[in-house]
Amino acid sequence: QVQLVESGGGLVQAGDSLRLSCAASGRTFNGYAMAWFRQAAGQEREFVAGISSTGTVTAYEDSVKGRFTISRDNARNAVYLEMNSLKSEDTAVYYCAAKGSLWLGEDYYRPTEYHSWGQGTQVTVSS
Repeated sequence: QVQLVESGGGLVQAGDSLRLSCAASGRTFNGYAMAWFRQAAGQEREFVAGISSTGTVTAYEDSVKGRFTISRDNARNAVYLEMNSLKSEDTAVYYCAAKGSLWLGEDYYRPTEYHSWGQGTQVTVSS
């Protein structure tokens, strides 16, 4: 297991940018694929972006492709989500999650594939 703490959320205007950070505790951070999910009010949690343990493989939900970038720094036990050209529909609580494998795998978009979660950080985009 790994402990995860997100930060960087806030209230921005449409078109603005935000960078979310997820700090992980534990010595085996580089053994986990990581992902960002989000959950808007009244909706199910959805996959946003994922990254393999070494950072060589990434995956994105279609609506964020070209606008969001996931990255990680294994030396700092951190994963990031750079969000550009934000839209009102990006408003949600964003969660960092760790997967108990090196690779994202086929079902990387399913929340049940991840064993550790952060508490979430709110992102609100006003139009």
